[in-house]
Amino acid sequence: MTNTLHRYGAPETLKDDYIVFAMAARGINDEGSVEKFKTFLRIAQKHGPINLGDATQGGVYRPSKRLNPLAHWFRKDERDPESVVMNINQPTVVSAVFDDPKALEAFLVDIKKADLGLSVNISALIDSAAEIAKQAGITRHSVEYSLGFFGALDKLPDRATLSLATMCGHGMISFSLAKKMIDWVKQSRRTPEEASAYMARFCSCGIFNTTRSCRLLNECSHRTG
Repeated sequence: MTNTLHRYGAPETLKDDYIVFAMAARGINDEGSVEKFKTFLRIAQKHGPINLGDATQGGVYRPSKRLNPLAHWFRKDERDPESVVMNINQPTVVSAVFDDPKALEAFLVDIKKADLGLSVNISALIDSAAEIAKQAGITRHSVEYSLGFFGALDKLPDRATLSLATMCGHGMISFSLAKKMIDWVKQSRRTPEEASAYMARFCSCGIFNTTRSCRLLNECSHRTG
């Protein structure tokens, strides 16, 4: 998926970032695909994903209309992966995010066995994705690259802000929000886990990697200057 190709960062900062998508082609293999998407996500759940997503309904981390300002301090962890699965009611695009290559490999093995008849792709560093797919017995069909950013690069924010904000490929995590979360963690106003959950709720596809976010925020909090 092109919306995950632009995750910013040096290669070493992306070694715990793997997104797997499943989708159907309209009019070709979308009939009966709802149950297949649910099966895909249930198989993923067995391997410890850090996020799940449905492009039409949202991910594990979701915003809510029933909140007041006190939620900033007292909001509970409301993640409910099963609700993502159960709410799928039409052909869509589903995803699972992993931070462990071994878990991803095991998931791919199970997906290959399930033979769901869906298009499945991995969004990650190309060498890593190719090696994991090979270990799972999968031959790569095609590859899509991101060539990076062009134009007035001096208008872009700092590297840390870019690394966080681009984990939502649709731009739903603003640079200002990412920068604010960095500042709050530095000031000990929020933990990296809390700040990561805040940002993840804005990523409506459910592809935000909270593990990577926590690591980046921790690094920022220990950086001087």
